[in-house]
Amino acid sequence: MFESLSEKLEGALKNVSGQGRINELNIAATMREIRRALLDADVNYQVAREFTDRVKDQALGEEVLNSVSPGQLLVKIVYDELVGLLGEEHVGIELSNKPPTVILVAGLQGSGKTTFCAKLAAFYKGKGRAPMLAAADVYRPAAVDQLKSLASQIDVPVHAILGDDGAPLQDAVRVAKEAVAEARRAAGDVVIIDTAGRLHIDEKMMEEVVAIKEAVEPNEILFVVDAMTGQDAVNTAKEFNEQLDYNGVVLTKLDGDTRGGAALSIRSVVQKPIKFASTGEKLDALTPFYPDRMAQRILGMGDVVSFVEKAQEQFDEKQAEKLQKKIKSEEFNLEDFYEQLQRIKKMGPLQDLVGMIPGIGRQVRDLDVDDDAFVHIEAIIMSMTPEERRNPHILNGSRRRRIADGCGLEVSDINQLLKQFREMKKMMKTMTKLLGKGRSVDLSSLLGGMR
Repeated sequence: MFESLSEKLEGALKNVSGQGRINELNIAATMREIRRALLDADVNYQVAREFTDRVKDQALGEEVLNSVSPGQLLVKIVYDELVGLLGEEHVGIELSNKPPTVILVAGLQGSGKTTFCAKLAAFYKGKGRAPMLAAADVYRPAAVDQLKSLASQIDVPVHAILGDDGAPLQDAVRVAKEAVAEARRAAGDVVIIDTAGRLHIDEKMMEEVVAIKEAVEPNEILFVVDAMTGQDAVNTAKEFNEQLDYNGVVLTKLDGDTRGGAALSIRSVVQKPIKFASTGEKLDALTPFYPDRMAQRILGMGDVVSFVEKAQEQFDEKQAEKLQKKIKSEEFNLEDFYEQLQRIKKMGPLQDLVGMIPGIGRQVRDLDVDDDAFVHIEAIIMSMTPEERRNPHILNGSRRRRIADGCGLEVSDINQLLKQFREMKKMMKTMTKLLGKGRSVDLSSLLGGMR
């Protein structure tokens, strides 16, 4: 998401990067380009105009310090305004002091609502909670089966009511009420209610979701919107808000071919915070929404905080110390390498991870960073014996041929992996030494050495 917008904003901001000062002429040209970039990204026209007006007023009213270039000043102003546009600060879901916390989820059919419910359950289960899902989408064919299938992957219970014929009983209010009561009995502390969607807003759908709201009095109402639908998403959000007065928005399909206009417009139009962003099909592809981090990514600054948080979820201090000792003593082997690959894969899609690293996102913007990039490496390593993985130096010609036959690759592929592994070990050892001496590491030179 936002790749095209980021590129255009970067180009617009270059207008003043080489200027000695900000003036009416160069700021007007830059604002025209920024406004055009926002409109091309399907940002609401009124939102785009007010945004550029605020940036222009601030830029012309600021004194440029000797230590700051006009370009740097304008980037800072645009960044601050983007953060404001996206909501200033992260707003999470407040869990009830008297369990269970009831979360009602609404949205149009096809928005990713049911999948989001399962992702939210996985999110809370990962935090030590005991979530339950309520299958109150009783009209869409296979909606209950879909929710049960997703829930089985994370071992979360689903409350559904089926008739004698095995079909869902078409009483969504009853499903929701019984789910809350069941959660109280079973000591569940979060109930997530998946409601019915339609291909468009209709009176019957709104009446039903309002009836569920009145029956269970949810602690939180979330509106799920497909970010790929652009301005239609904003208009739908307005209509749902008028009926439900929801607490927050969830943006789904942010990993798709979307221009990002919904994310930039929806907060200003409905005055409700974006609480979560869904960036993939896997059940762990859900992240709390942080306006400052999203603004950094839009401006190509990366998102190192999110990157570190994802890494911390997979690594602990003892593991890091053990790994560092192995690297220092040159005992780091292919078993360790394979283990690290598995941890990296759990952090999320590679394209997203690379985009979080400051300065790297721009360099790989046009590259296809494939999530299957590790498949061949894993196949090679798993075709080795435990002894070979622990002692790669014993891999002679006949062993390499056997491994190649075992994984369906060429001997040249085995040779290339072993060469890269040796180079990586050298780089990691050098990096560890430099960090141990308190010296900074030039990341670009290390990356250059890997090419």
